[in-house]
Amino acid sequence: MRIGTQEKMKGKQTVMGMAASQARFLGLTARKTNVEFEGQQINQQRTSLSNQSANYYNDLLGMSVPTPPSVDSYTKTVYTFEDGALTNEITSLIAQNNGTYTLSYLSKWQDDYVPVAASTSVINVQNGNYYVGTTALRILGSIDAELKVNDEIILGGETYPVLQDGSGYYIEKTESVKAMVPCTDEDIANFEYYLFNEDFTSAETVYKNEETGGFYKLDEDGTQIDLPGITEEDLIISLWDETETDPENAVTLVQKNEDGTYSKEGYEDVTSKQYLTDEQIDSITNYAGAFDDPTFSTMTRDQIDAMLREEAAWAQQLEDKYGTPAEMWYVRYVSDSTTGSQKPYFYKKTDIDNNANQVDENGNILNNINCYTIGSDTKVEEIKAIEGCRVERDSSGRFISIHIPNNDGTGTYTEYALTTTTVTDQDAYNDAMNEYEHEKYLYDQAIQDINAKIEIIQAQDKNLELRLKQLDTEQSAIQTEMDAVQKVIEKNTESTFKTFG
Repeated sequence: MRIGTQEKMKGKQTVMGMAASQARFLGLTARKTNVEFEGQQINQQRTSLSNQSANYYNDLLGMSVPTPPSVDSYTKTVYTFEDGALTNEITSLIAQNNGTYTLSYLSKWQDDYVPVAASTSVINVQNGNYYVGTTALRILGSIDAELKVNDEIILGGETYPVLQDGSGYYIEKTESVKAMVPCTDEDIANFEYYLFNEDFTSAETVYKNEETGGFYKLDEDGTQIDLPGITEEDLIISLWDETETDPENAVTLVQKNEDGTYSKEGYEDVTSKQYLTDEQIDSITNYAGAFDDPTFSTMTRDQIDAMLREEAAWAQQLEDKYGTPAEMWYVRYVSDSTTGSQKPYFYKKTDIDNNANQVDENGNILNNINCYTIGSDTKVEEIKAIEGCRVERDSSGRFISIHIPNNDGTGTYTEYALTTTTVTDQDAYNDAMNEYEHEKYLYDQAIQDINAKIEIIQAQDKNLELRLKQLDTEQSAIQTEMDAVQKVIEKNTESTFKTFG
């Protein structure tokens, strides 16, 4: 009885172990299937990434590498010839069947006094007037000011105040003139006296006796000889300046006045009126407040009138070139520090008026205003299709001279030497180089973008590869465990059959 129970328990355990092994086997099989499925998914993802990478590489292969422009593509040989002040550039030289050529050329010359564009200006508005900096603008060719005679004039290097009376404008000029001036006490103490003979052919020195008031002279041995009856009226009184080397300048005559005082030869300042001539008055007459610029306060009326005539000519040039009437221009002047001349700058009245309502907090017009001035400009005239021209070449085939028929019916020609130059259209070349730099930037940017995307794909593929290796390791482990479980199942099966067998 006990033996039978043990056998039943043993069989029961065998059956339970067999069921557990089969359940474990089924679980491992499911895991293996999942691993296999995940591995297939990873392979599909890697295949997709590989396709994307291949597409990016194809994009790289299909991209065109930008090529920098060649200077030669923008360089040409130009023939020119000179005709006085004109420089002529040949634009077309067409060979004819009769051996002559049809010539077209551009004639260029420099015009040094024409309106040209200058830098734009910031204009501010103050009390309805327009200013550039502190210089006010005014209508070209007009002055709203009164004529005024200056308060000073320079004559002979001296500056004099200009005065006016009923007779006209004058200056007070002080001159030093010869006159008898009072003697000082020092002069009186140094008087020298001379007694002339009757015919004034000789004189002798006499001396004054300060005690008696009389006069005396000295003989050869120095003995004093009184001169009774001789008074100052009988004598010549003088002063002697020992510092003077010229005797005439060293002697100063003295006279005794009726009131008992003495006067000597000298100089005194005499002030007199000198009325100005019309020419002198014109030279200091100008427009009060003209131009609101101190530079012009020194200009004469004739100079300003000449300048206004010049402005009228400029106004006509501006109207001819820009189509704006003369009264529609503002002008201001700027002093040239190098030459000292005044250079004009012009502004269209419409440009300023149309923007005058757009100002900032400082009164500055927000839009810069176009400015023009007088400068140099190259004028060009095209001469087309002159027939019957002949040319001369050198040994290399290059043109060295051209013979142009004179249009006077004589059948004669004028020969001009040709100058050969190689000219590069620098602006066009710079434009092409800028375009190349832009295309190169776009190309480099595209390369960087594609390489960045390829790097991302490679990183993703690397991660998938690592995951696939992990799955492969897991698959091997599962297979090993399944083999072990399979052996347990087989052993349990064998044990069961033997039990029931």
